[in-house]
Amino acid sequence: MNPFEKGQDALKALYGMGMYLAKSPVEQSLLNLIYFRVSQINGCAYCLDMHSKDLRAAGETEQRLYMLDAWRETPVYTNRERTALAWAEAVTKIQDGHVPDGVYNEAQKQFTGEELVDLTMAVNIINCYNRINIAFGVQGGSYVPGQHVAQ
Repeated sequence: MNPFEKGQDALKALYGMGMYLAKSPVEQSLLNLIYFRVSQINGCAYCLDMHSKDLRAAGETEQRLYMLDAWRETPVYTNRERTALAWAEAVTKIQDGHVPDGVYNEAQKQFTGEELVDLTMAVNIINCYNRINIAFGVQGGSYVPGQHVAQ
């Protein structure tokens, strides 16, 4: 079953959030990097296909994509990107009922309040899409860059 065909009304809220995030003060390249990293964590083939292609089409290097799973061990990411990646991982793998204080404190240094809320919403929306795709077995491999660009 195609959940995006059968659940159009249910998914309108997600599409609206995507349109909101397309205008976020958080740079789109960073949001796409977060979408890709969270999709790695969750094992969502469709989202990995989509976000890797969108990132490459926007000029992201293959090296940075290949190394993303080990971002802590490489200097190829900026401090802002590292902070966003730590935040995305902490929100995705939330343990002990909260984001660790160190991750939260660093996020407050790198992002404004509005940006941190937007970053959190981006993490939540990609987790939601990952779970929908995984639950319904949406296959990866056929995505065309820019196919789902929010208007």
